[in-house]
Amino acid sequence: MTGGLPRVVATNRVFAETRALFDGRAMLFAPQTDTPLSGESRLAELRDADGMMAFMTDNIDAALLAECPRLRVIGAALKGHDNIDLAAANRAGVTVCIVPDLLTVPTAEIAIGLMIALGRHIVTADREIREEGFSGWRPRFYGTGIAGTTVGIIGHGAVGRAIAARLAGFDACVLTHDPGDGDGADSLDALLGAADWVILAAPLIPGNLHLIDAAALARMKPGALLVNPARGSLVDETALAAALEGGRLAGYAADVFECEDAINPDRPSSVTPRLAAPGAPTVLTPHIGSAVESVRRDIEHAAATAILDSLSGRAPAGRVSGPERQC
Repeated sequence: MTGGLPRVVATNRVFAETRALFDGRAMLFAPQTDTPLSGESRLAELRDADGMMAFMTDNIDAALLAECPRLRVIGAALKGHDNIDLAAANRAGVTVCIVPDLLTVPTAEIAIGLMIALGRHIVTADREIREEGFSGWRPRFYGTGIAGTTVGIIGHGAVGRAIAARLAGFDACVLTHDPGDGDGADSLDALLGAADWVILAAPLIPGNLHLIDAAALARMKPGALLVNPARGSLVDETALAAALEGGRLAGYAADVFECEDAINPDRPSSVTPRLAAPGAPTVLTPHIGSAVESVRRDIEHAAATAILDSLSGRAPAGRVSGPERQC
């Protein structure tokens, strides 16, 4: 407690409106720059914190929780929570809350944007004009559209359904497979073999780590395009790079990368260089799937409200782990 108020640490910069929610209810610390708290600086702030607003940049494990004996609630500004050890949080008596619904629409939108950018060579064509100018139409940059193609969506939860709904206006045949619904590997094989586009919309859980590996890539239709707005470690990026370089896969678009995912102990430290090499048939964006300003404000508002409710003894929304009773 600080001055009778609980202390809350946000590990990333937050909106002024988010700060205002804590006025008179908790003492909020948050960095003022775009650089997230990490390492010893994050731990120093969290050691006497009652609450934490967590983001994608945070890996919350038993070792961190052991250093934060006062911590009672983590409000994650996230939908996926693969970077939080829920079992360790339970053992430590820490409530964990997520924001389950607000990221669905912007993630589905960026999936469609990545498809069009990849298939129609938009990034490469834009770069050419900026570097070389433009003097008129030429028969170049012929690519792949969506109309008349088969699109396979792996993951049929809220995000997968939202992507399918947005594809309804594109005159495409949509196939779906949910790794968790028990319908067997044959269904996934059929999707991979038939789809011109494969879009990943599955959560990153241990069973889905490297869901798209060398074997899955080999089963994909030659010349297919892969789009990943979900989690980087759903894909074995080393095997993916080989498939792109060998010409079996025509292109890859991603907003997420293996280097981000704490669940993957062998993750690289940055984006696999072969995917970002000049001339690689890729479109890569820096995890901007939810980067719609109004959406980010709402996400922070939801996470802050969950923290304050929990600290006040009320049942917080989005609770995924923690003691049954709030104290």
